[in-house]
Amino acid sequence: MVQHVLVAYATKYGATAGIAEKIADVLREHGLEVTLRNVQEVGDPGAYTAVVLGSAVYIGQWRKEAASFLKTHEKTLAERPLWLFSSGPTGEGDPQELMQGWRFPQNLQPIAERIKPRDITVFHGALFGEKLSWLERWVVKNVKASMGEYRSWDAITAWAEGIAADLKRMES
Repeated sequence: MVQHVLVAYATKYGATAGIAEKIADVLREHGLEVTLRNVQEVGDPGAYTAVVLGSAVYIGQWRKEAASFLKTHEKTLAERPLWLFSSGPTGEGDPQELMQGWRFPQNLQPIAERIKPRDITVFHGALFGEKLSWLERWVVKNVKASMGEYRSWDAITAWAEGIAADLKRMES
């Protein structure tokens, strides 16, 4: 049976969408059927055999639409393989170190523990000043966040390769 994977994401300025697109591309390269959707465009995730769900992170929180999707579809997501990713930190270094060990929003942790995702990871994000409002630019300046492209395509590809390998093993 060919796995039909949903790769769903919540993004504000497109960096997380780019990560989701890369994950979907890698899964397709491994012969998996993949549907890539903004989480707001996803209906019932029960139509898929596996789900990869990711969100941009702002001040330690997932975007509301991703958190809502996780809460609303908790039972369905618990019944299939699930992988979770966050996109957020900018700057040089290990993303989890930059996030001071943060891997997933604390308020969503009980749901994740019930669902038991196969993996939870954090990827570097990207932050471009021309896309930010004046208030967001002020916040970025005051918290001394780094502007620019920090996504590690190699790390994203490697993670997606691991998902593909897991799904292929499940097919056997």
